[in-house]
Amino acid sequence: MEKLLLIYNPNSGTRKSARYLSDVAEVFTRSGYLVTTLPTTKRGDATEYVERFAKDYNFVVVMGGDGTYNEVISGFANADIKTPVGYIPAGSTNDFSQGLDLSKDIITAACDIATGTPYGLDVGLFNGRVFTYVASFGAFTKASYDTPQSIKNILGHLAYILSGATTIPDIRPIHATIKTDDAVYEGDYLFGAISNSTSMGGILKLRPEDVDMSDGLFELLLLRTSNDLLEIGDLVRAVTEQKYDTTPMLTFVTSKRFEIDIPEAVDWSLDGEYQKGVQHIVIENKHCAVNLIRKHP
Repeated sequence: MEKLLLIYNPNSGTRKSARYLSDVAEVFTRSGYLVTTLPTTKRGDATEYVERFAKDYNFVVVMGGDGTYNEVISGFANADIKTPVGYIPAGSTNDFSQGLDLSKDIITAACDIATGTPYGLDVGLFNGRVFTYVASFGAFTKASYDTPQSIKNILGHLAYILSGATTIPDIRPIHATIKTDDAVYEGDYLFGAISNSTSMGGILKLRPEDVDMSDGLFELLLLRTSNDLLEIGDLVRAVTEQKYDTTPMLTFVTSKRFEIDIPEAVDWSLDGEYQKGVQHIVIENKHCAVNLIRKHP
């Protein structure tokens, strides 16, 4: 009998993981797996569980939010383990899972994993630290890691918008230089993100046809600042209509590697978690570094 390790965060989202734990375990048991469950009790637990135990299991499944998933993938990267992993989204926004079209229904997501197939998935390194779908700086970035979990549980992605709105008086241009494989971009930016997802914080959306999570490339999105109301209007339309080539206020390109220099060393968000800023940053795409179990097309 194959062994499955189920790591769950009982505090993610509206505490769905804890409420559905026995039902999810039953799905995998009926599918022929010997299931071991491990709850996280503090930050870093999921990473430690993977590093210590994943090599002894045929599969690892994580049930929680994007932060818990990030911890699991960090464990795989740290221990250089290729065990297939399944993700049951049970967080407040579940940005990452939206891009993968993972079911929002807990039991359906478990069934999809039980009958699914591992697919190679890219992950990122931010000066060596693992992130799974987005590294961002600038406007609203602080809201992603500074919003209390209790508020996220109640309001979901709306919490990011409301919390981000309170930081508007503090928004100021960030001067940055970003070098990709093919070009250099320099300017004053309102927001910047390097991502492998169609959704960021439930606020910014990218077209699904522009994002391939297994192509070895990340998408770079830069929003410039301006005092010109017409230029700001063009930027807002470009973002909301997802027409990225209609204004010089917005930069949208792809690359496998980025070198970023920000003299003021502003703080970043990695998968919604805090990352202290430094002046020089290297972000790399690790092509198909994770074997994620997904339902058959």
